[in-house]
Amino acid sequence: MNMAPIGILFFIFTVICVGAKEVLFTVQCKTESVGQYGQQSLLECWVQAANGATDAGIRAISWTKEGLEGPLVFFNKGKMNKTPGYQLAEPPLNKKHTNVSLLIANTTMANAGAYKCMVITNSGDAVGDINLKVTAKYSKPTIRSDPKEITVKRDGVLTCESHGGYPKGEIRWIVEHDTEWTKGSKMEEKLDKRGLFHLSSKLPLLRGSIFSKYTCAVYSASGSREAEAIFVVEDIPSLGTQGREKEFDAASKIIAPVVVIGSLIVGLLVALLFLRRRRQNARRQSKAAILGGHLRSDPGEEEGLDAIDNSFQM
Repeated sequence: MNMAPIGILFFIFTVICVGAKEVLFTVQCKTESVGQYGQQSLLECWVQAANGATDAGIRAISWTKEGLEGPLVFFNKGKMNKTPGYQLAEPPLNKKHTNVSLLIANTTMANAGAYKCMVITNSGDAVGDINLKVTAKYSKPTIRSDPKEITVKRDGVLTCESHGGYPKGEIRWIVEHDTEWTKGSKMEEKLDKRGLFHLSSKLPLLRGSIFSKYTCAVYSASGSREAEAIFVVEDIPSLGTQGREKEFDAASKIIAPVVVIGSLIVGLLVALLFLRRRRQNARRQSKAAILGGHLRSDPGEEEGLDAIDNSFQM
């Protein structure tokens, strides 16, 4: 809407205030309202009776913001004039209406600041003040590494970024066992065109002192942890794996000598058994040769044996 008509109406409103009667009502407002960027914001104010009055009888309402000319919303004699993006939360429909709160449709950083609500009733006029504080939640951080593949044998750098937050937050680095590792990092912040912060933190990695996991956590100005991202170094075993490897190495050092000694003993036993069997075979062959020659040299003994055999057959 054109600001000129609103300005004229505001001038009329001021004149009405000057000629108003004794004040029997006050405008009560919350001291501060906190709005979320991109969401609706409600600036709560209401008319409260004084000195036993029971009927406010609202005639006019005006909302203004410090630093801006003219009213954002102006209600007079049942007619509403408003700037786009602003409106009364509940337009007054009857004389008993007391809610004069202001509703902002899409909160931005430009909406932050001090506001004033001016109300004229049948019994007088009053003014209430309220401040709007705008916050924005940071995005989930992203981590990139340089070089792309991090190993224990070379230096590297991790960069963590998060944007779209307000007020200024902080990036912290956390390693294994929830140990904070932020001291060696360097954080930078800058405001974008929307008035929101972009955070960036670089963490140097030195060969020989690289952990298996790094967590980048974004904290708000109040110290609450809003979001995080995790970077895992693939070729670094975890502490549990390292412990199992150490146990395996210790067992290997004990088992290896036992296996070698056992193999030597088995080899010696096999060799001795082989030699023993070879000697036994040689002795048997020698005896057989001697006995065979003796039997062949005594034909009479063979004839005697044949005779005995024939006697059994009879």
